[in-house]
Amino acid sequence: MKRYVHSVVTFLVAAVMMIGFAVPAHATNDSINEKLGVPIVVYGDTLSDAQKQEVTELLEVTDPESVEKYTVTGEDIANYIDGNPNSRMFSSAKIKQEEEGTGLTINIVTPDNITEVTNEMYANALLTAGVENATVDVASPVKVSGHSALTGIYKAYDAKGQQLDKERMELANDELDVATNLAEKEGLNQEKVSELLTEIKKAIAEQNPATKEEVQQIVEEQLNNLEISLSEEDRQMLIDLFNRMRDLDINFDNVKKQLDDIASKVQEVINDEGFWNKVENIFNKLFRMIGNFLEGVFN
Repeated sequence: MKRYVHSVVTFLVAAVMMIGFAVPAHATNDSINEKLGVPIVVYGDTLSDAQKQEVTELLEVTDPESVEKYTVTGEDIANYIDGNPNSRMFSSAKIKQEEEGTGLTINIVTPDNITEVTNEMYANALLTAGVENATVDVASPVKVSGHSALTGIYKAYDAKGQQLDKERMELANDELDVATNLAEKEGLNQEKVSELLTEIKKAIAEQNPATKEEVQQIVEEQLNNLEISLSEEDRQMLIDLFNRMRDLDINFDNVKKQLDDIASKVQEVINDEGFWNKVENIFNKLFRMIGNFLEGVFN
């Protein structure tokens, strides 16, 4: 019987290896871009050595010499987004700058551990702060809100000599706070809130409001379009937020383009039937092979 068990285990290991080779994997590229520079990895200051190593692996940093490394601290969160300087910092980020026109891509590598901020929320906040044309990976070894990663991204741009506007960073953080607060309301979720903020920004780009009253009209229109019901206090919070955006020198046409690109990338993955069909076929074949093998063993 031991011989049969050993055969089964050997077969299953071989089958898993077959899947690993057959299913397309996320490609890594350790080549250094001499034009744009190496990626930057910003680690949360509270990480233990073991957690830091785990995050390094999650962010697919295979060669420490191929990235620049920084640490984001409570002092940074106070400086960049007016947070608590005694905050514990776990969420970390890797930022890779891309060619002009590439757009912004956000990958939350550990979605179960980033509890308050979604890909779209990061994208909206970063575009408000002025971050464009970059691939950003976010990871945490424990459950956290995700704010230290946002701070780390800002610090990375400072380190690159591309200092972001302080007022825009504070506004981006306020936007993230509004998003997370609204997502806790009854009848709303993170995805719906992200959609609302995105649609309001797109409408601002198209209509170019000149007054607070016109901003209010846009907010009301998008709430109605998405069939979202908010209290008067929450409606006013949205109006005040986007009126502050209107007052800043933000190129909303460019923001709209990047938001459209992000939505397009997500839809491409959803619609990639060929990829999912391949995965389904591989698993169907695997299960048939396992079934036939076990039938032969026990018969």
